[in-house]
Amino acid sequence: MKLNFPLLALATGAFGIGITEFAPMGLLPDMAEGLGVSIPAAGLLVSAYALGVMLGAPLMTLTTARMKRRTLLIALMGIFTLGNFLSAIASDYAMLMVARVITSLNHGAFFGVGSVVAASIVAPEKRASAVAAMFMGLTLANVIGVPLAPWIGESFGWRTAFGGIAVWGLVTMAALWFALPDTPQPAGSDMRAELGVFRRREVLVALALTAIGSAAMFTVFTYIAPILKEATGIGTLHVTAMLVIYGLGLTFGNWLGGVFADRSIDRTLIVSLAGLAATLLIFAAAMFQPLAAAVTIFVWGVATFAIVPPLQMRVMEAASDAPNLASAVNIGAFNLGNAVGAAVGGGVIGLGLGFPVVSIAGAAMAVAGLVIVLVSRKKVAGGTAIAI
Repeated sequence: MKLNFPLLALATGAFGIGITEFAPMGLLPDMAEGLGVSIPAAGLLVSAYALGVMLGAPLMTLTTARMKRRTLLIALMGIFTLGNFLSAIASDYAMLMVARVITSLNHGAFFGVGSVVAASIVAPEKRASAVAAMFMGLTLANVIGVPLAPWIGESFGWRTAFGGIAVWGLVTMAALWFALPDTPQPAGSDMRAELGVFRRREVLVALALTAIGSAAMFTVFTYIAPILKEATGIGTLHVTAMLVIYGLGLTFGNWLGGVFADRSIDRTLIVSLAGLAATLLIFAAAMFQPLAAAVTIFVWGVATFAIVPPLQMRVMEAASDAPNLASAVNIGAFNLGNAVGAAVGGGVIGLGLGFPVVSIAGAAMAVAGLVIVLVSRKKVAGGTAIAI
């Protein structure tokens, strides 16, 4: 896809949101020490953000249903900027917790509405690629921003990291103002219409598929650091390198998923979920050898994010007449999958079954998603659709 400034502005916002969501995981020790709390208590800041995403997605989308799309996206990034600024100046744990919840409120609505806007400003046959272009900012955050944030935190303090993210929010607001067309909300897309799509079985199944696909990733990824340190036997520096390799895989997979989803959403999901299941099964054995682990982790990253553009397009098409809320709730479904996957992986570890079984459990999640796609898929006149 040629350089598209509106998509670039949306990707800029996705990049910032990706950093503010994942970077605190690497800043937890510094944050805990600075606030005088335990690391588990600091970890609740991550959980609070995820909960805020799930609640904020429908809340923000419904209450802003009649706003112009450019105005709404800029306002959402204003919330993002405010939340990160408050995080930077937080005087105690309670204030930081409130700041993190405020920051999270924009997340689901920005990606949900942003996906609809991205798909609307390109030719119909390029809609999945446009959604992938916006999500490219999220994947690049994993390659560049997430490893950079802990270094900034260690060198200049964790507050500086949040301050830098707040500045990025201001840059994004300016980019959205100058690059996005000032289009109104489509007629007929009001609160009743947005809520009405959840009576459709195909929308609910699409959301469930998103949650299961996300759970397949986070069953293993949540525990990737201890897996690499204990099973693979590598040090902290090499763990960082592995995470960068994984981020590169995510970036390539996101692009690949967008390209192929423009041709067929369901076929892309089938191949990607099958590849994800196979890769996680291989990783159960490959995790014990550094080179094999590195190669497998890259392929795992490719398969993981190759499912994201088609999953987002699937729910948008299932709710095509009122897609904003469904698209935003789909982002919440990703976060629900994160929580479910982390719980499943933690349960396997708690039972003493070992890290390879964690990877096998993730593969089982991917197989469950594959079964849903195969059962729900059918042919309609004129080609393959996502109807059920």
